[in-house]
Amino acid sequence: MERQIGIRFEGEELTATLHYPRGVEKTGCQSRNSLVIICHGFVGSRIGVDRLFVNTARRLADAGHLVLRFDYAGCGESTGEYGEQSIQAMIHQTRAVLDYALSCADVDPKKITLIGHSLGGAVAVLTAVRDKRVKNLVLWSAVGYPFNDIVKLTGRNVYDQAVKEGKADYLGYKLTPDFFESLAQFQPFQEAVKFSGDVLVVHGTSDDVIPVDYAFLYQKVFWMRSESRCDKEIIFQADHTYSSGPERAQLIQRTMEWLDERERLEKEWQHWMI
Repeated sequence: MERQIGIRFEGEELTATLHYPRGVEKTGCQSRNSLVIICHGFVGSRIGVDRLFVNTARRLADAGHLVLRFDYAGCGESTGEYGEQSIQAMIHQTRAVLDYALSCADVDPKKITLIGHSLGGAVAVLTAVRDKRVKNLVLWSAVGYPFNDIVKLTGRNVYDQAVKEGKADYLGYKLTPDFFESLAQFQPFQEAVKFSGDVLVVHGTSDDVIPVDYAFLYQKVFWMRSESRCDKEIIFQADHTYSSGPERAQLIQRTMEWLDERERLEKEWQHWMI
């Protein structure tokens, strides 16, 4: 079961879809739920390319997870202007969505996961570092150098026009100098080491938007920590949005297996403590 909701954030309304675990009625959950929040990428939406996030959320809900996917301000059906946002604002929005999820359902605080794709992966890392409620991270083709990666995607001419004229059009979004400047202020690779939870890094070998090398760099950074683990899954021939059937199936299946493994390890730890 799923329903569309609106989450208020600083005068804007973030449109979101909440997926309840199979068998749970709207009136509430019978037991504490694991929570998964999906963070979309640059000029994306909670639907995802070829319905990536819709399909993922439904599969995870069928497997027993409470899932919330949402549109950042100015994207999808949310109000606001995306090009006037900043990464800092996206971090705040992600935390506001987490606040909402915790207020409307009985969530197990040990089972809170952010899934972030592309720029949403970088935002997920930065959010998890700042919000200790986040226990697990799943990074799909995550951005590592926000400014360089996004300028490479839009083209240098878009950035130059934004700086010169105060805004520039990219696929119908009006990107401002403040947006680009905010990208330069954050370095996920440098901050990732501060996250204390478990991580799954996934990337495709045919990604021509974000280099697959980033998966190895992220894993190296996460391995520098004294505790917690980082697993990596490289999907052969997968593109940036995992648009083909076999590669997409592998992405979703590996993500589900990894989350199930976290729950199994948590149960084993609890039994050991008893």
